Amino acid sequence: MEDESPHPSSCVRALCGRGLVRMINDSPYLTALDYITACNLKLDETVLTIKSYVPWNQRGLLYKVLQEEGEKIIQKKPSHSNDNGLSQKKKSSDQDGVTFKESDVSGVHQLAMLLMILDPSDDASRILCTDALYQMGRIEEAHKMLSLALHSSSQRSPVLARLALLQFKKGFIYDGNQLVKKVIQIGDTACLIPIMDVFKEEDRKLMQNHCHSKAMAILQSKEGNTYIKEAIAHLSLAIIASGGHAKESLLARARCYGQLGLKKTAIFDFNAVLKDEPNNTEALCGKGFIYMTLNHQKEAVHDIILAIKADSSDVIQEIQTLNPEAQLLTSDWLYDHCRTLLTTQLNEYKNLPADPVFNDLEVIGKTLIEIDNKKSDFHILYTDILIVKERYEEAFTHLKKTFNNCAINEAAKARYGVLHVKCRNVLAAAQELCVLAVKNPSEVEILVKLLDKRQRQSLSQVAAQEGNSLTQDNQHEKALNYFSLAVITSNNNPKYLRHRALCLSHLKDYTNAIKDMDKAIQRHGSNDLKTQIEDHCFKGHLLLSVSEDDAAVQQYLKALNLDQTLALECIHLRPGKAELTQIFSRIGHNYFEKQLYEESWKVTTGGLLIDEKNHELKRLKVRIKREASGCSVH
Repeated sequence: MEDESPHPSSCVRALCGRGLVRMINDSPYLTALDYITACNLKLDETVLTIKSYVPWNQRGLLYKVLQEEGEKIIQKKPSHSNDNGLSQKKKSSDQDGVTFKESDVSGVHQLAMLLMILDPSDDASRILCTDALYQMGRIEEAHKMLSLALHSSSQRSPVLARLALLQFKKGFIYDGNQLVKKVIQIGDTACLIPIMDVFKEEDRKLMQNHCHSKAMAILQSKEGNTYIKEAIAHLSLAIIASGGHAKESLLARARCYGQLGLKKTAIFDFNAVLKDEPNNTEALCGKGFIYMTLNHQKEAVHDIILAIKADSSDVIQEIQTLNPEAQLLTSDWLYDHCRTLLTTQLNEYKNLPADPVFNDLEVIGKTLIEIDNKKSDFHILYTDILIVKERYEEAFTHLKKTFNNCAINEAAKARYGVLHVKCRNVLAAAQELCVLAVKNPSEVEILVKLLDKRQRQSLSQVAAQEGNSLTQDNQHEKALNYFSLAVITSNNNPKYLRHRALCLSHLKDYTNAIKDMDKAIQRHGSNDLKTQIEDHCFKGHLLLSVSEDDAAVQQYLKALNLDQTLALECIHLRPGKAELTQIFSRIGHNYFEKQLYEESWKVTTGGLLIDEKNHELKRLKVRIKREASGCSVH
């Protein structure tokens, strides 16, 4: 080749020899380049040289290397071998200055012809030849060669797929459709993947559009798993033809997988759409609905909320396509999420109106109302969000508009109460909230968090005042409502707990009165001595009312141990000195009979503090000393 006037035959032999050495040195692209150059010089001489000079044990490897490198050039893929950085994406040259361009596929055609002459039965070489003919624009020749290969080729699916693409390109839709059906029947749709790097985008688009349209027609006109699977096959071909980015086909195939129960596969397709379009509402909703069928509430709600934030109107349409049970479950899960998040935010944050979370909650609240406008819980939730965002006029307007059309419930009245507080009409607020404080205290506890510290304090004071006024008029049932509101809004202030306990005792609800006194006694650290003694004595009186005499005596003993004088003053008011002494005597005797001498001694001593002249207690004390001689009872 370096000779000034080289002979073609000698050049061919030199190129073939150098190509063989390059193959041995692991430079497959340069090997293919040498043989392409040789074929362009003289094809028949190249055939003769390979048959005559290439050792028989290296011919198989040479065929495979030439075939693979030809496919890479056709498919525009870079070589991954040690070619000193050379690639088909650039001009590549060897030491003799021979060049080859990526777009020049005629050399690949010559290479494919060489391989077909060397091994006429090799289907891969024939397919490589037709691909080269296609890229050279020789469509009829490619079609003819594929048609002839169809009857003898072992690679039936790749041949059928290429023929289908050519038929669509020529406008023969029916013939192309029949060929696609045969590919689907064979079940080798993956054969289309390497073809996509060979055929032009506009031709692949024809295949994509046809397969997608055919799948949609099947889904609209036929029912049953068999037809769904057929539609999936067409959609898969459309997705492959698009390079994996056919959004509509991916969405349709995901829904088909969902109908067949292949839920994880459906999620995979939805994720493929979201990879390109993170805010695609159809994919987000579809993925959320699949998670819903799997009973994965957290994941389902997460995806549906992302969709709502992207476009709530689309989400509403998607949800309305579900059956009634699924619609109800979706809206309930969204409501639970919003209510929980709202409560959490109220517990944890101070700068509520400025928190961006409430903007998202407002959007979700509006969406829930549009999904089911008749459900009062959704309107109440939306009102709460408006209150937190300090949009009180809008909250008032929304409540009036909502509950003009349906009967107002306690929850709505409570929101009116909160708004009244915000507007400094505290008495009206107390009137709205007091009944709910007894019927549903947990609801009021949530609402109180919508108020600041000053507003809660003002509300509790007004409620307590109203309760005291009603108590003086012996309207204890109404007073109980106000005292309950005062307790909740003050976070169990002992003062209001005592008021409510007294009111409950008038209503003979001693059990709940005792519970209130327990809470008050637990906070004795901040009370003076007199208040503590009064609490123990009042709890003792309540325990006597439910015949728990033992527990009652213990409360009176605690009061006596704190201060005898103050305790006796409380005992004198209720239940009275004589009555309580008899109870102490009876309890003391019970302990004595059970040989609980220490407990009997404490009770007897306490009883004598109440009435030091009581003869029964004195005699009991003597008996205890006698029976318990030798034991420490002091």
